[in-house]
Amino acid sequence: MMRDKENRSGQPLLVIFDCDGVLVDSELATNAVISTNLARYGLSLSAKQCKERFMGGQMIDVMQAAIGMGAALPAGWIDEIYSEVHARLEAGVPVIDGIVDILDQLDLAAIPYCVASNGSEKKMSITLGKAGLWKRFGDRIFSAHTIGHAKPDPGLFLHAARHFGIAPNDCVVIEDSATGAKAARRARMRCYGYATDSHSEELAAEGALLFHEMRALSGHLMLHNTNSR
Repeated sequence: MMRDKENRSGQPLLVIFDCDGVLVDSELATNAVISTNLARYGLSLSAKQCKERFMGGQMIDVMQAAIGMGAALPAGWIDEIYSEVHARLEAGVPVIDGIVDILDQLDLAAIPYCVASNGSEKKMSITLGKAGLWKRFGDRIFSAHTIGHAKPDPGLFLHAARHFGIAPNDCVVIEDSATGAKAARRARMRCYGYATDSHSEELAAEGALLFHEMRALSGHLMLHNTNSR
C-alpha cells in the first residue's frame, strides 16, 4: 500500500536520483567515446554535439538517431558501443561536487533515496562502483534495462515509488535531462533540474525547478531542518 502522508517539515518522503550527470560526471567521457565511434561510421559529431542530441536517451535511441543522420552502423553496434563506453568508464569518472553531502544529509534526515536511470546496471556498477557509491545505494538502484520502462515513460519512477510504498506526489526526482524531467512530470512527481549547461530551458519547459549548484539542493529539499534535530 502506498504511503500518502503529510510531511509537515516540507521534506519529500523519497528522493529519486538520475545517475549520469547527477551522481557522477560521466556524460563527457561517454559522449567522447560515442563521438569517436560514430566518426568511424561516417558521422562527424563532437562530444558536445553528441551530448546535446542524445542526452537522456538509451543507446538504442542513439543508434536510431545516428542512422537517421547518415551513420552506417552495423547490426551489432549496441554491443560494440557499450563495450567501448564501459572500457572508458573503468578508468573512473568524478563524483558530482556536493552530492555526497546531500546523501549524508538525507541519511541524517532518515529520508530514503534511490537511483533510477535509463543506463544499464552494468554501466552504473562501473561508474558508481569506481565513485564509491554502488554499495551505498545497494538494492535501491533501478535500471530501465531491468524494469522495462525507459524515460520519458514514467514507469521507471513509478516502479521506484512502489518499491518504497511512497505515493508519487510525495516523491522528488533529481534530473539533468529534459527526458527525465518529462518522465517525472508524467509520473506527477516534483522534479528539480540540475542545470549546468544549455539544457536549462528544456528542463524548465518540462516543469523542472532549476538549480545550478548541487549543494543548493539541500535548501530545496528542506534538509537544513535536520541540523536542528
